[in-house]
Amino acid sequence: MSALAFPCTFPIKVMGRTRDGFAQAIVEIVQRHAPDFVAATLEMRTSSAGNYLSMTATVNATSREQLDDLYRELVAHEMVAMVL
Repeated sequence: MSALAFPCTFPIKVMGRTRDGFAQAIVEIVQRHAPDFVAATLEMRTSSAGNYLSMTATVNATSREQLDDLYRELVAHEMVAMVL
């Protein structure tokens, strides 16, 4: 049983090295699993040295399966270092 009650808003934090196309790749993955996600709401922060980028995508989650599938695809992406 899930501790979350669906539907709900759910923040997903994605971190990786700062690279061209990284943010766009994350937006595309998130929108594949949460089609109503608006790219303009993606929160981005660079590390103090500028080597890493952390992004928070807050999605309207409809099921545990949706979140699990999104998490699996993000973790499998070659530019992603960590997903929380």
